[in-house]
Amino acid sequence: MGDRADRRVKYTKMVLQDGLIRLLRTTPIDKITVKSVCEAADVNRSTFYAHYEDQYDLLRQIEQDLLKDIRASLEGYNYVEYEEESFQTMVRIFEYVVENAELCRVLLGENGDRLVQREIMALVQQTGMRAWREKNPLNGELVEYALTFGLNGGLGIVQKWLSDGMKQSAREIAEMVINLTYRGLSSFTP
Repeated sequence: MGDRADRRVKYTKMVLQDGLIRLLRTTPIDKITVKSVCEAADVNRSTFYAHYEDQYDLLRQIEQDLLKDIRASLEGYNYVEYEEESFQTMVRIFEYVVENAELCRVLLGENGDRLVQREIMALVQQTGMRAWREKNPLNGELVEYALTFGLNGGLGIVQKWLSDGMKQSAREIAEMVINLTYRGLSSFTP
């Protein structure tokens, strides 16, 4: 009986999250109500309140799950070593974006939460700085600037890729990011 109840809870949370994500495609969170989330998910309000305080709590949970997944993806990422290893890690990150395209499109898009975008960037930057300091304790401040530059550019690429309908594969986008990182704009000249 417990396993069946757990599946029902997971299903309910999934449809509520999907309902909120669908609404966020066109509407900012401050214009979304619990009632509209329940209608989008075809769930009654008492069921909603059994799991979440309000639409903001639901959004926070979605964002925390995303941050947890990103944190797990970054484990073992080597920011310093070899280009090929960096490339393979980038491919994994962009494949995650493909697998979670609608969620990423919403959270990183114009109706997305800028705070969570900054949290993602801070998480990646902290991980990168920690890895860099382990390998090379010199020039930490310069590396921080370089990571900030790369992260802002990377976020911009992800946002454009998502808004353009992800016409390129995760592998192609990862290759572009790695080429820009290692060779700059000269990677586009013959």
